[in-house]
Amino acid sequence: MQVESTNTALAGEVQERKRAENQIRASERQLSSIFHNMQDVVYRTDTAGHIAWTTPSVLQLLGFPPAEFTGLAFSTLYANPADETRMADELGRGFGVLENFEVALKTKTDARIWASINAHFYHAPDGSIAGIEGIIRDVTILRYAQESLHQEKEKIQVTLESIGDGVITTDVKGVVEYLNPRSEQLTGWRLREARGLPLEKVLCLVDEVTRRPAPDPVGKCLQENRTVGLPGNTALLHRQQEQEYSIEVTTAPIRDLASQVIGAVVALHDVTKLRGLARQMSHQATHDALTGLINRREFEARVKNALTTARNDGKHHALCYMDLDQFKVVNDTCGHGAGDELLKQITALFGEKIRESDTIARLGGDEFGALLEGCTLANAQKVAEDLRKTIEAFRFPWKGKTFRVGVSIGLVPVDSSSGTLSDVLSAADSACYVAKDQGRNRVHLYQPDDTAVAQRQGEMQWLQRIQLALDENRFRLYYQPILGISKQSVVGNHCELLLRMLGAKGEVIPPHAFIPAAERYHLMPAVDRWVVRTAVAALARNTGALKGMSTCAINLSGQSLSDETFLKFVVEELEGAGIDARRISFEITETAVIANLSSATHFIAVLKEMGCRFALDDFGSGLSSFAYLKNLSVDCLKLDGSYVKNLVHDATDRAMVKAINHVAHVMGIQTTAEFVESEGILKALRMFKVDYAQGYHIGKPQPLDSVLLEAPPFQAIQQA
Repeated sequence: MQVESTNTALAGEVQERKRAENQIRASERQLSSIFHNMQDVVYRTDTAGHIAWTTPSVLQLLGFPPAEFTGLAFSTLYANPADETRMADELGRGFGVLENFEVALKTKTDARIWASINAHFYHAPDGSIAGIEGIIRDVTILRYAQESLHQEKEKIQVTLESIGDGVITTDVKGVVEYLNPRSEQLTGWRLREARGLPLEKVLCLVDEVTRRPAPDPVGKCLQENRTVGLPGNTALLHRQQEQEYSIEVTTAPIRDLASQVIGAVVALHDVTKLRGLARQMSHQATHDALTGLINRREFEARVKNALTTARNDGKHHALCYMDLDQFKVVNDTCGHGAGDELLKQITALFGEKIRESDTIARLGGDEFGALLEGCTLANAQKVAEDLRKTIEAFRFPWKGKTFRVGVSIGLVPVDSSSGTLSDVLSAADSACYVAKDQGRNRVHLYQPDDTAVAQRQGEMQWLQRIQLALDENRFRLYYQPILGISKQSVVGNHCELLLRMLGAKGEVIPPHAFIPAAERYHLMPAVDRWVVRTAVAALARNTGALKGMSTCAINLSGQSLSDETFLKFVVEELEGAGIDARRISFEITETAVIANLSSATHFIAVLKEMGCRFALDDFGSGLSSFAYLKNLSVDCLKLDGSYVKNLVHDATDRAMVKAINHVAHVMGIQTTAEFVESEGILKALRMFKVDYAQGYHIGKPQPLDSVLLEAPPFQAIQQA
């Protein structure tokens, strides 16, 4: 019974042992599976530092089969031999425990990997240190990622420290975390001082125009969760210096990997120079460089705005158009430097006499404009008169000389009844020139029924028509014969070329309709160039006409005589055409010669050297030119028609004609009578021994082109 019981117990023990052995083998298989499948290497060394045991994963990590790896000295794995000592030191400091020790190891093929080692001493049964056991983990990818991240961080840091823009970062509460060096320069705050402070204390932003605080860039950015910018007129005030910067501010949210906003980055772009340049360019575009006043373009914009307020709000304004008197005298006598200085001083005088709300502008040359806003017409008249008196009392000293100047002012009301901008400016300009025509140095108030202004505006319309006629070649030359009636007359045929203008519909416009406007607006040199060019070209194309003609007269204006380039132009035209200059006669009015005596003398001398002839037209209208005849090398005097047309019935006119004719002949100068409209006048002229006759009785003007088509033309007309 006892034996049986013992056997049963033994059988149970055997089964228990088998179960335990099975569990152990299962654990071993599980552990073996873990060792075979794990990527980390588990190892153990002996006291000499040789590998005593390792897991199979060493083959994958270091390239050593476990059997070959066993017995190797661990020190042979270090890529850098110095790391052996470093690891020993770390173990010592850790009291036999090493955690996350990163080191470069060599593989069997001498490749390098980065490993993280966790190890500790293990002990023998007697308590002595038996060696080291630990785990080697491959952290190469992590290490390279860290190095790459470090490099990127370093690049970003270097970039932030070297870029020209300021960069500030904050947390979600707007507390400063970082400032780059440029931000330190712009704000006056050091990073160590600013870190932890609210952004609004470090970044003091204001509106450049209103000087009010600018909106909080970070608050708006975080609230709207998007990149935002501030208005373009933002300025940044420096903390310590009395200095500010014009800046462009852009703020963007900073997000973590979960896209949660964790702060904001503020970029500050310094545009002080750029904005200053823009202001300078804007100023140059709207202001006169010499005087600093606004220019015509800006003045017109302000007048246009005043017209709007007058129509919409019933406001009353006034506009003064001012033209300096005697400015040309200063400019021509003393040079442009004196003229410029005079304009500057006049500008200063104007500025002293108007309100800050008013506008003074330089419209061009010696012309100025004044816009008096919110000013009744009565007050505007007082202001205009005050300006006139101020300029009248002014004396301009220049290099020992003193000049007096004046100003002619055209005054126009700007109210709800005013027309367009063009209407207002035209009325003001016309009123100004009426003031000049009426004696200068006065104020002329424009009235809707102002006949003087209406005449002036009519001339302005002629100005446009003349310019258009020049552009479209709508001038025409007419031919009028001149008859020799004395024995002293040059044998042959003579003529004068007269000017006509064609209207838009082809109608012929006589010279008295457009010449006054051309003279007033200094278009005569351009008209005279057309006449000379066209006449010379026509005669050059029709050489047969020249054979039967002794002289062909071409009229010139006084303005052309004073044009420095006109003489050269005439010489070049005559030489280029190759015609006989002795057959060309230039007619200049007596008053034009006297007004431009020096220029006229030189002009006549040069062209007479080429063979041209000269006649003084309308002679006797002033009776002031006899004294000049001795010094003027003219060939003919054309008696003023006012004496000739009443010659038969007026004894005074007969006496004048006889006297002028006699003096001219004594001086060796021939004479021509204009306005010969009857046989009686012609007989009287023959009796007085006048040399030539011209007028409707001799022949009416005909288009030059049609005359040149006749063969031979001049003889045919003469015979008629």
